[in-house]
Amino acid sequence: MIEHYSLVEPAVAAFVCIPVLLLAALVAATRSAWRRQGSTREQATRVSAFVGVLGAAWMGVSWRLAATGVLQRWDRVPPPFALLLVAMVALAIVITVSPVGTGIARTIPLWMLVGVQAFRLPLELAMHAMAERGIMPPQMTYTGRNFDIVTGATAIVVAGMLLAGRAGRGLVLAWNVVGLALLLNVVIIAVASTPFFRLFGDNKLNVFVTYTPFVWLPAVMVLAALAGHLLIFRALSSAAGR
Repeated sequence: MIEHYSLVEPAVAAFVCIPVLLLAALVAATRSAWRRQGSTREQATRVSAFVGVLGAAWMGVSWRLAATGVLQRWDRVPPPFALLLVAMVALAIVITVSPVGTGIARTIPLWMLVGVQAFRLPLELAMHAMAERGIMPPQMTYTGRNFDIVTGATAIVVAGMLLAGRAGRGLVLAWNVVGLALLLNVVIIAVASTPFFRLFGDNKLNVFVTYTPFVWLPAVMVLAALAGHLLIFRALSSAAGR
């Protein structure tokens, strides 16, 4: 078990509020993409509502798996948490190559696709607060081996430069590659810190992500970050082909 915490604490609430906002952003982007591609208002509303229902279902399932203790079964091979991670990666890829991802990559302004990654800045601040409480291991924060806060902070700068017409495709591509690398870095650290590997020792285990609401860190926020990077690659590719 991990230390007692309350959902009304700002740092804990961030693990609920940010995922909900990310789902809302996906629904809004889907609706906008459908409208920009010539669909009627009713068609766009129907598709975006369907995406919202599927997203809410995924969030509900992952929450339930954590709440019932299924994800805390590290004695199983493979651990249920590992299957959750596989599903998360698969969903990120499905979103990217689906008609929804295609529409978003082709019609949503690039500065918006970059700017949404700024959610990683408040997330990293919340994660640091959880590490100070002893809820999550320190190696997963910016005071340890996780430098993903750089992606969140620079997303604001790069998005602003794009909006002002002062950034080109090369800068966005370089930023996206670095951001994806930093994301993979923290995912590797998180997996290596689980009870299955214990790379950083028994006193620095990553188990908090198997509890609510922290399960939405991998299930929603890492998923959104990964899908976001892949969508930016698609957007850059589409722009180059035009």
